[in-house]
Amino acid sequence: MGAPLRLAWAATQLALLVVATAAAEVKLPGNDDQLLAGEPLYSQHKEELIVRHFFADRRDGVYLDVGAFHWRRWSTTYYLENHLGWTGVAVDALPEVAEGWRRNRPGAQFFQYIVTDHSGTVETLYAAGGLSSIVEEHLESFAGEPLEAQRFQVHTITLDELLEMARVERIDFLSMDIEQAEPLALAGFDIERFRPKLVCIEATQSIREAISAYFAQHGYERIDAYLEWDSVNWYYTPRSPSGARLDWGIPLVAAAFVLMIVGGVWAWRQQRHR
Repeated sequence: MGAPLRLAWAATQLALLVVATAAAEVKLPGNDDQLLAGEPLYSQHKEELIVRHFFADRRDGVYLDVGAFHWRRWSTTYYLENHLGWTGVAVDALPEVAEGWRRNRPGAQFFQYIVTDHSGTVETLYAAGGLSSIVEEHLESFAGEPLEAQRFQVHTITLDELLEMARVERIDFLSMDIEQAEPLALAGFDIERFRPKLVCIEATQSIREAISAYFAQHGYERIDAYLEWDSVNWYYTPRSPSGARLDWGIPLVAAAFVLMIVGGVWAWRQQRHR
């Protein structure tokens, strides 16, 4: 075997080892897979179970609940606070939910704002049928007919400014459900600074491309294993070192195979000319 062929063969073996090792390390986080098959106590879907699974019922974390709605019903963070001692920040634009949060969620700092990509304006929130959104057409899409929506004038804020106001320095879990306004809220959030370990975000069809682009740009990967348990929300976590190795390991294998072919051709020609 000629020197180029030996070098290409060694590169191929190394690349295959990198990819195999990385793939072996990519696994569903958490400890108790049976937990996901249960029923949540509070959340609307299986958000509560997935968050518990990811963090393995870790205690004393910090959450950011955007579009928090009711303090308990359908809450993605009530279990964390009530059972595991988490604290955090909650924000919702609906004025009617504020009192419940302030009375019943002592571990939360609650704020009433429209979360978007700018601060300091007053804008319209539309509410009807248990839903609220800054996009009136979004409410009608659920009902299939025009709705008589209530209109509220609400102050706007970015997540960066909100977290500065709350004096929060770290976030472990970010939950976001604000009815198609998620890309605007993300535009006002310095995710590189706060680096939440898990993000649960409602991914309606019209904004999925924007959500995917945002998290890819900031080094997050979607946990596809959770799609089986929750078809409404997407879950993201910072890209792992093993995921990064997969990104460049596969092209490395392809390049090594090309080198092997080139080396083989070179060796064959050398044999012919002897």
